[in-house]
Amino acid sequence: MKKIQSYLIKVTGLVQGVGFRPFIYRLAKELQISGWVENRTDGVTILANTDQEGLDQFQQLILQMHPPASRIDQITAKKTDFFPCHQFIIKKSQAVAGQITAVSPDLAVCSACLEDIKKQKNRINYPFTNCTNCGPRFSIIKNIPYDRKNTSMHDFIMCPQCEAEYTNIENRRFHAQPNACSICGPQYQLVYQNQTITNMDAILSVTTTLLNTSGIMALKGMGGFNLICNAEDQQAVRKLRDLKKRDGKPFAVMFASLAGLKKYAQPADKEIELLTSVARPIVIIKSKTAGLPEEVCNGLHTIGAILPYMPIHYLLFEKSQLEAIVFTSGNFSSEPIIIHNHVAEQQLSQHCSAILEYNRTIINRCDDSVVQVVKNKTQIMRRARGYVPHAIPTALNTEGIFATGGELKTTFCLGKGQDGIFSQHIGDLKNADTFDAYQDAYNRLKMLFQFKPELVVTDLHQDFYAAQWAQQLGLPVIHAQHHHAHIAAAMAEFHLEEKVIGFAFDGIGLGTDHKIWGSEVLICDLLNFNRYSHLDYVLLPGLDQGAKEPWRMALSYLYKIFGKDLVNLDAPLLQQIKAQDQQLLVAILEQKINCIATSSMGRLFDAVAALCNICLIHTFEAEAPIRLENLADPQCYNEYSFHIDQTIKVYPMIEEILRDVQNQTPVAKIAAAFHNTVVRIMITLAKKIKNEYNINKVILSGGVFQNRFLLSRCYDFFLKEKFHLYVANQAPVNDGGLALGQLAIGAKQRSQ
Repeated sequence: MKKIQSYLIKVTGLVQGVGFRPFIYRLAKELQISGWVENRTDGVTILANTDQEGLDQFQQLILQMHPPASRIDQITAKKTDFFPCHQFIIKKSQAVAGQITAVSPDLAVCSACLEDIKKQKNRINYPFTNCTNCGPRFSIIKNIPYDRKNTSMHDFIMCPQCEAEYTNIENRRFHAQPNACSICGPQYQLVYQNQTITNMDAILSVTTTLLNTSGIMALKGMGGFNLICNAEDQQAVRKLRDLKKRDGKPFAVMFASLAGLKKYAQPADKEIELLTSVARPIVIIKSKTAGLPEEVCNGLHTIGAILPYMPIHYLLFEKSQLEAIVFTSGNFSSEPIIIHNHVAEQQLSQHCSAILEYNRTIINRCDDSVVQVVKNKTQIMRRARGYVPHAIPTALNTEGIFATGGELKTTFCLGKGQDGIFSQHIGDLKNADTFDAYQDAYNRLKMLFQFKPELVVTDLHQDFYAAQWAQQLGLPVIHAQHHHAHIAAAMAEFHLEEKVIGFAFDGIGLGTDHKIWGSEVLICDLLNFNRYSHLDYVLLPGLDQGAKEPWRMALSYLYKIFGKDLVNLDAPLLQQIKAQDQQLLVAILEQKINCIATSSMGRLFDAVAALCNICLIHTFEAEAPIRLENLADPQCYNEYSFHIDQTIKVYPMIEEILRDVQNQTPVAKIAAAFHNTVVRIMITLAKKIKNEYNINKVILSGGVFQNRFLLSRCYDFFLKEKFHLYVANQAPVNDGGLALGQLAIGAKQRSQ
């Protein structure tokens, strides 16, 4: 006879707000297991009355059949005192002091809810339809456990029909905290020509008319306002560029369907998987030669594509019959995305045809995430909606460590247990509004995850907003070198603690010698690093201006080779620059006025792009390297010359590129050969280090490795040479991933 015992089962991971308890309830009933399930702040706890065989089957089916939006990190079971039960029930949520569980990111609307919008009474054309498998989560949560009272849905009392769904264990809206319908839930309203339209049919009619007549709309989305217009309307796109003060940066485009997207772009299987995932990020994919107006992608061969993820998106596409809309963040350059209706009305009304807003509060602002695929591997470029606040597990004790991140593409990271809990992408901390958004996000995540800071880790650069703030918190502070943190981020993600070869290539980062680093070849572990090599220092003339105007870096490299005689060179670049500007820059370089020495790889890319006459002045960040990559011929494997002694000397390459430009060699060949040379430099140094130190693990990190051409070649060449290559895919390789590296460095130093 089978012996029935009571077992306590603990499940941790992403198990709240994703239909996990109803799933456990139905599974227990099917297996004839009595007991209960409850949400706790530290996970889901189950009491199961069954025998050993039944317990094993129960756990196996939990692992195999858990809801698609959930994630199980660990499941454990232990015997407990027998607790007699005659049925299986769902208990009320409990809080456990000091313990937290994962909070679900916001999820794209599911197909079942889209069907409800077409035919279910009280939900026809209702743009807030959701269930336990979809809808807002992180953007509306105030506190844990994830119950309606702890969200901004607390303000909306469910009608009898919604209440019946919410309390019916067999219904897919059972305990769906944002559950609502047109009778009891949030509502959109259209602010248009000094009037407010509240009827949904009228809203859709006016909105789609505006979109079809070159209008620009402000649309309140899941984590903030977006600005949208007809992507096939050249006039509308130009107007939106003027509004955003966005001269050159490509726009993201939302397509009505995957079939519509394929008319304009060429997504691979992995890219389709990401486009249609519940995270629903913007995916950078190859575009087709004919299609959208030039003003959308501004000459690039890629497009940032996204598919609808809110019911309102589907309703707008259906009503307007448009195939594509420009879909960009509702903010002005360098400011945080707008989340409040009154702010949108104040700042956007005079620029937009209308504002489509709703009356539910966004608690946590969250931009759209941006990802790309290289060699069938996902690379997150902006970590926000759909991914935050997923924790990244490390193998370190991170408890109580606050990692501030950097100055650009800023995120921060909170240490909890052995996890790194990333904030959403906040942006560049260059103004008070963005820093206010940073502090607000910190305070909210601190409360949400019951985080008690004990140690702060920040950048070496003391002028950064976050670094200055860190000093004011009254806690011990560790300063992590920027490029060491880049490598440490990937080490933390892949649980590496031994010494590795790290290539940290980016635009800027303060070095231990108080110069601007950015091409660092490191031998490091989490505790220490040795700067094995780097690009030979050149002067960055004009400091910030030098980073914004690539022609300055091109002249700096030419000055290093030819001195002041560079002005006499036969170079197309020089024909584009006024003689007096050339003479002034040479004088600045000779006298070293308003200059700083830099080893930045990003600035080398700038110089080569300018030398090729591709981009002399940036109209958006990293435009020169992006356009250089965009032109590179994938069939070309030519390389240029270089020399390595104490540093990496690329002056022979610069001279050869200049000759190729003079000889009118196709720019596609020059661009490819330059990228190939950078890879060859890396391979040469990696082999040298391997021979000297017997290290075979290589990490690539820093914003330069968002370059798909470069990274693809790195995968090919490093694997060919039998290196173990690691590139972060959960944290961005750009400065958006710095906080995880800081967290790891802090954890390791604290443990010593």
